[in-house]
Amino acid sequence: MELMHWFTGNPGGGGLRHLAIPKLLERLDALCEGTIAVDTEARIVWCNDKYLHMLGYTDPQSLLGRDVEEIIPNSLMRQVVKSGEPILLDLMAFGSDTFVVSRLPLTGPDGKVIGAVGICLYDKLHHLKPLLGKFAQLQDELAETRRLLVQDRRPRYTLASYVGNSPASLEVKRQARRAAQLGSTVLLLGETGTGKELLAQAIHASSERAGQPFIAVNAAAIPEALLESEFFGAAPGAYTGADKRGRDGKFKLAHGGTLFLDEVGDMPLQIQAKLLRVLQEQEVEPLGSNKVIKVDVRIIAATSIDLVQALAQGRLRRDLYYRLNVLSITLPPLRERLGDLEALCEGALEQIVERTGMGRRELTPGALQRLAAYDWPGNVRELRNVLEKAVLHSDNRRLVADDFDAILPRAVADAVPAARLHGPGGPGGPAAVQPLAQAVAVAERGAIEAALLAAGGKKTEAARLLGISRATLYEKMAQLQL
Repeated sequence: MELMHWFTGNPGGGGLRHLAIPKLLERLDALCEGTIAVDTEARIVWCNDKYLHMLGYTDPQSLLGRDVEEIIPNSLMRQVVKSGEPILLDLMAFGSDTFVVSRLPLTGPDGKVIGAVGICLYDKLHHLKPLLGKFAQLQDELAETRRLLVQDRRPRYTLASYVGNSPASLEVKRQARRAAQLGSTVLLLGETGTGKELLAQAIHASSERAGQPFIAVNAAAIPEALLESEFFGAAPGAYTGADKRGRDGKFKLAHGGTLFLDEVGDMPLQIQAKLLRVLQEQEVEPLGSNKVIKVDVRIIAATSIDLVQALAQGRLRRDLYYRLNVLSITLPPLRERLGDLEALCEGALEQIVERTGMGRRELTPGALQRLAAYDWPGNVRELRNVLEKAVLHSDNRRLVADDFDAILPRAVADAVPAARLHGPGGPGGPAAVQPLAQAVAVAERGAIEAALLAAGGKKTEAARLLGISRATLYEKMAQLQL
């Protein structure tokens, strides 16, 4: 109780607190490397000799009345004066040195802020080695995480990855090299499976932006309700179920690098209008936010649909088409570059061996001829799928034509019954006459069956192969009772 009495003081004012405060201030002054005070306008009103010497001055009068930032460029004293909140522990860079500092507001008898005092606690950071060690560890972990993230967003393919030496392939590579040297928007046209994303990555890898992120987004694979936040980001709590921390959109993630917009022709009209504004202004506004973010992004777009037809049908904005169609490259389908078939097969078989660990496989001339006779509606992607199926189903080191007979989807003509292709006299007789509607139905059935087989039963992919919408595919399947 006696100690409590001395600490809280007595009417005579001789309490421990009154005795301790002067001693504490003296001790603090001895331990600190310097102290400085400012008024409500952040002008220097006092500086002790240590701080004066540390700042390189000899006359304290030369500092009085000057803005603190004029003497200490990185000072946060003005912030403390304005907010009335202390900054208890901070690192401040001054010249080539770093100091541990504390900043406290000063208040008058009425409780109003009348200034602030800054205390340079240490000029040697060894006093804070445990804290700084943990801080350095966290910074290293953050830097490593960022490095891995950037590495994941770098392209996996180069122009050498686009296999083929046919005239059509060489022309594609020539145009891609030219596109890489320019900073213009690139539009890649071609059927599904022709390697549009591979070429987009190759263009990025050969460009000046190679060290920056490559971000790919498939407009056809994202629900329409989420497209806006996927592209432009969302503020915290922008909509029900949104991340409380908010999220960065693909444009922000691709800042400084390349954004690959796949299947851009399937983008809803509402998003097309916002995308056009971003391309024109190079700025995005996250969903639910009033903050505009500047971005520096190169666009490479791709589509497997006929954009001219989409324009005519009103499914694509004409102004967006002109903005995207600056430098276009058309990727030929596999059936138009069969001279590359052998090289493509060799490369695909090597990748299958590396991925599965199975023994090396080769193709016989007969097998290669069998593959060349097929139309390949799924192009190179379908070719890789067929080769992998053959490897998994066959024990032969050398794959023969028979290994592919049960794997390759039937051609449209194969789906037509022989009785409908030939007259009563058989193959040599006169052709049977069919009503046009029946012939169309037969052709549609065969095309849909072939597309579904090529797509592995995935209806979205099959619709893309056929060049129709998924809704149209479902409607035709119902009509044909497929």
